[in-house]
Amino acid sequence: MMNRRAFKSALLSIVFALSGLAATSAAEDSAKYPSQPLRFVVPFSPGGTTDYVARVIQAKLQETLGQSVVVENRPGAAGNVAMEIVAKTAPDGYTIMLGDVGTMTINAALYPDLKVKPLVDFQPISVITHTPSLLVVGPTFPPKSVKELVEFANARPGKVFNATGVVGGADHLTAERFKHFAGIKAKHVSFKGSVEALIEAAAGRAHFSSTGLAAAMPLIQDGKLIPLVQLVPMLRNVPVAADVVPGWKPMGAQSIVVRSGVPMAIRQKLSKEVGRILAMADVRERLTSVSFQITPSTPEEHDKKLLADIAAFAAIVKEIGLQ
Repeated sequence: MMNRRAFKSALLSIVFALSGLAATSAAEDSAKYPSQPLRFVVPFSPGGTTDYVARVIQAKLQETLGQSVVVENRPGAAGNVAMEIVAKTAPDGYTIMLGDVGTMTINAALYPDLKVKPLVDFQPISVITHTPSLLVVGPTFPPKSVKELVEFANARPGKVFNATGVVGGADHLTAERFKHFAGIKAKHVSFKGSVEALIEAAAGRAHFSSTGLAAAMPLIQDGKLIPLVQLVPMLRNVPVAADVVPGWKPMGAQSIVVRSGVPMAIRQKLSKEVGRILAMADVRERLTSVSFQITPSTPEEHDKKLLADIAAFAAIVKEIGLQ
């Protein structure tokens, strides 16, 4: 009969052998990656800012990887539905997600009982862009400046409405910060996505809306929306927030992530490919034409930024009392 010491030694040998096989298998899988189509999950409805970025990246990723990349829009619960789906997938790199400031940072600060944790359940590939935001109104809305909007709202307490996409999303928090620093009260009405909210503002059924420029630009160009103020200089003859709403600061970014456990070799390959895509002239033209700020990063740089952003947004949520 084998004594305890001999049994322990044999068991350790088996464990080390299996570990070696697993490491070899993972290395082989990484070398062959990708050998099948990828699933690209977007936490919001088609047509919005995050979806726009995903579609630009998806088209090029198919070319550089030599595999189909299928965009799958899974809106709901401020992006939490998509996060829960991706967190349960196999850690093989065949499901990627376009996270945004809401899913990866605001939600962590806003929802204390999240089923998934951005810093635990996901690993970064790269930051993609930062999203310029602005405040828009419909062409029939009487106020044509922030000053006039403040006066209009203060004269009609409880009767002014602002529309945004999902509760707790980037557009929502941007609007709440605007109201906080502009000193006005308005009732928030949420929709499934930013496009629906902008249509309500354009039609005059909502008084104003905050959004990313990519989603609003087609309606602005058609004269169906009027920009009142922008967070960073993007459009000519539109005031910048720092000049008219002190304290209201820029926010908003998109990044590609995978669920935790994906081999580092696969993550690095995806990060390299995304970096190559963001350096392409036609991609830069498509993104910068709607004033996206292209900001690629390594996985390590993404993690550092995520930690800082979560802390910053936790302070913002507490500051404005958002629940």
